[in-house]
Amino acid sequence: MTTRTGPWIDPNIVEYLRAHAAPPDEAVQWITQQTAALGKFAAMQIESDQVALMTLLTRLVGARSAVEVGTFTGTSSLAIARGLVPGGHLLCCDVSEEWTAIAREGWRRGGVEDFIELRIAPAVDTLRALPPDPVVDLVFIDADKPSYRLYLDELIPRVRSGGLVLVDNTIWYGQVINAEVNDKDTVAIREVNDFMAQDDRLDSVILPIGDGLTIARKR
Repeated sequence: MTTRTGPWIDPNIVEYLRAHAAPPDEAVQWITQQTAALGKFAAMQIESDQVALMTLLTRLVGARSAVEVGTFTGTSSLAIARGLVPGGHLLCCDVSEEWTAIAREGWRRGGVEDFIELRIAPAVDTLRALPPDPVVDLVFIDADKPSYRLYLDELIPRVRSGGLVLVDNTIWYGQVINAEVNDKDTVAIREVNDFMAQDDRLDSVILPIGDGLTIARKR
């Protein structure tokens, strides 16, 4: 997979860690090959150690109901769907028919297509239409950065106590600590990091995996 890890970890250690995580299977490898053909957009795909972590987290929380915002070519949704309990359901939100066509085939190859519902529409509209009850066990956000806070505002109230909120790209290639970088994406990530760290509904930590993954447990 295309590396997104910044200079905070020695590349040799990164490779060692990936070598000791569950290796990508045929479905993940197929998605990776198809994603590579997208050129610069391929860097949006999560990496193999994060795939293994997300499946593990989904299993640890016993997730039956999950929501993903930003599906891209399907690696993260495949990882989550594989961790769901029998009869579980993953709702995926995206706006690209082209990229999610790869995801659909990847899900089929991975044997999880029956557990996933894909809605092609602006994610905030899809989320606002969900029942308000806190029944979601796990959410993963990896989409347009300026809208992260909107997604969190809709999703956190719908996550049950003990459920997980996962947010990707929260180190943002190391730019979050670079005071000279103030583009809208970087500013949005900084604001989300501050918000999640201070939100008294959450216990959260940022892991230096991939491009940064925030894991938060709802109290």
